[in-house]
Amino acid sequence: MFAEGRTKTLHYTSGGPGAAIATAGFDLADVQSVEQLNALPAGMKGLIWLNESSGVTPRFIDRVKPFIGNPRLFGFRLCDEPDITGKYHSPAVSPAALKAEADWIRANAPEAVTFITLMDMGSFEAPSFMNTFNPANTGIDLFGLDPYPVRGRAFDLDFIDRTVEAAVAAGIPLDRIVPVFQAFGGGSWKTRTGAATDTYILPTPDQANQIFARWATYSPAPVFDFAYAWGSQNGDIKLGSTSPEAIKLRLAFKAHNTEQ
Repeated sequence: MFAEGRTKTLHYTSGGPGAAIATAGFDLADVQSVEQLNALPAGMKGLIWLNESSGVTPRFIDRVKPFIGNPRLFGFRLCDEPDITGKYHSPAVSPAALKAEADWIRANAPEAVTFITLMDMGSFEAPSFMNTFNPANTGIDLFGLDPYPVRGRAFDLDFIDRTVEAAVAAGIPLDRIVPVFQAFGGGSWKTRTGAATDTYILPTPDQANQIFARWATYSPAPVFDFAYAWGSQNGDIKLGSTSPEAIKLRLAFKAHNTEQ
């Protein structure tokens, strides 16, 4: 059984080295190599970024095998927001391909968790994950949901509610959901709020605390939660940035991550 025997929620962020993210209370690191995994600080686990969604290919096996049996291994992040249609991310990803990967990992590394983040195929007003990916058709353990509520045109905590309800309706139980917290803003990222093009805004500490509290009504003790993200992309400000706003936000995340 995935995450059997766990005693606390782990806290994950992507794009940052173990020593840096540990200063903000994170204890689950984004890892791509065995060398990175072995170099993590004491007590920190690694979630391996595979970026594999084509099934059990020789490349997939070559990527996974070196991590099997490593005591620092927590699990494998198979891919990010797979697109079952191929319309937004090419090529299209099939549930069968992801199920083959999850089954192979379960057979060869039964202690490891499998994880993906989900693509919202609906809208800001009406999220949808129907007829995409869930535990029944993929065998994957955990599914990340990333409703980012802090935007130029709105701060809408109810977006979290709408997203969770849509995921449950699509066959994803609450205990399989990983909350993904917004920890970025600015840069070149664009989104849609209503009918208008919009931008993401870095949450304030107060907004972050409201996000934590709203998520806790659905997932008070998830296997892990996910702060997206530590490292900057697209010119944005993220949790690991040196700006005063990011430093204040890190303190809010540290308080959240160490309150247990």
